[in-house]
Amino acid sequence: MTAQKNIPRHVAIIMDGNGRWAKKRLMPRIAGHSAGAETVRKVIQSCIDKKIEVLTLFAFSSENWKRPEKEVSRLMDLFSIVLTRDSKKLDKQNARLKVIGDRSAFSLKLQDKIAAAENLTKNNSGLTVVVAANYGGRWDILNAARQLARRAASGEIDSSDIEYEMLESGLTLHEYPDPDLFIRTGGEKRISNFLLWQLAYTELYFTETLWPEFKEAEFNEALDYFAGRQRRFGRTSEQVEQDQ
Repeated sequence: MTAQKNIPRHVAIIMDGNGRWAKKRLMPRIAGHSAGAETVRKVIQSCIDKKIEVLTLFAFSSENWKRPEKEVSRLMDLFSIVLTRDSKKLDKQNARLKVIGDRSAFSLKLQDKIAAAENLTKNNSGLTVVVAANYGGRWDILNAARQLARRAASGEIDSSDIEYEMLESGLTLHEYPDPDLFIRTGGEKRISNFLLWQLAYTELYFTETLWPEFKEAEFNEALDYFAGRQRRFGRTSEQVEQDQ
């Protein structure tokens, strides 16, 4: 395999297709989620090897609570197990874990495990793995807007002085670069309330591959697609080419 060029700094992924993968094999849906967790480990290692700076994974959306209670319960159990086991591996890999989303809906025990995993890896300097759990893009923007509203109400700032950067500073990923590449597996072609603000200029890549089947070859295809894109950010092609 030839070395890839134009590697993205930040990759964001919606890991779709676990349930369908299990259904095709006449297995319970949780088996698909367990298989998907193994794919996560492989993609993390690939990101480390390629020196990608940030990997953001949509693990559980704020809308996923609508799923059957039994499936949600088992997902929470799996999340707890993965946190305990994989945070230790991330620490050995010099990777940092960050969880974004509304933690208040999780059990206190799970909240403690999240905090412990983050604390264990907080000083690492390699890949940052961001896990979006009970997360929604609208929730993220709403929280940032509420922060600004409180500052304006207290007289700290004037509403007429609010700029994009001020709202952005209240978002959960404000300390990281916006995603360069968004990947969604499983065949659906929507962003499903994921990083709505941050994906404004992100290159979007959709694949029919179900998440448990998303191997290094499929990841490399997504990276090759990204490498072939011309990122203009509102400029013309000629302007971009002149800067190269």
